[in-house]
Formats: sequence, structure tokens, C-alpha cells
Amino acid sequence: MTLKDVRIVELPPMRVASALGFGTQPEEQAWKMILRFAADKGIDLDAEEVQTFGFNNPNPSPGNENYGYEIWLPVGSDTEAAPPVEIKEFAGGTYAVTGFTGLSQIGRVWKELVAWFEGSPYTQPPNWHQCLEALLNPLETDPEKYVFELYLPVAE
Repeated sequence: MTLKDVRIVELPPMRVASALGFGTQPEEQAWKMILRFAADKGIDLDAEEVQTFGFNNPNPSPGNENYGYEIWLPVGSDTEAAPPVEIKEFAGGTYAVTGFTGLSQIGRVWKELVAWFEGSPYTQPPNWHQCLEALLNPLETDPEKYVFELYLPVAE
């Protein structure tokens, strides 16, 4: 990966609806919750200004096929929680961001982004914030057509 493939982005603080799945396919569980929540609240996930973010929570561990995956959907101040979907406040932060297409590429691209970071002038933020995966076309049904952006926290 070359430097031109990575850009530095400042994510602002945001209020998010948070769905957490746990098991062998937690992404699917969390997405079902977010899709239901968005439909109930009248949020169009296909709208250009709507962006979702996801991450492992907790990470997979050796010898255990269960792990968690959390999805965030930014929402306005008037949006209320609808259990099991919670409302959280995200403080924002600075990120190195790169994009790609196809779910099968996600592990490789994460490794390349970390390698880029290790050779970059950036450091780990003193107040570490969450690594994020943004799915830019959340209504796509073919995983190899998913368009992602990966967000790795950085500091100068």
C-alpha cells in the first residue's frame, strides 16, 4: 500500500445508535438490529449522508469461535434508544483511512494499513480510540461488492 492510498481524517464527536451481536456470525446479528432500528426510526441507510461504522467487540480469541461485533449508526439528538439498540456518545478522533471492495479482502487490507502506520510518521494516540470499519453500501447483498473504508486511530 502506498501513501496515496491512505488519507488522514478527523471524525467529529457523534451520537450513535449501537447494536451489538455476539456469536459465530455477530456481524449479521448486529446488522439485523440496525436495519430494524433504522426502519423503525425512518432512517434511510442508502442515503448518501448516512454512514455506519462497525468493529469487533470483543475481539475473537484463540480456541473460541464466538466474538462480538458492534455497529454504530450516527443519529440526531432527538433519536431515542430502542432496546436492544442503545444510544452512545463517540468522542471522535483522528484516523488513517483506506478503502477497498470485497469482504474477502478485509483481513489483508487491515494488515496493510497497520504496516503503513508502522512506517509512517504517525504514532498511537495517547487516548486510544476505536478502530472502525465503514460499510459504504450497507444495502448491498453480495459481500464481494461491499465497499469498505477502514479507520485506524493515529496521532501526529
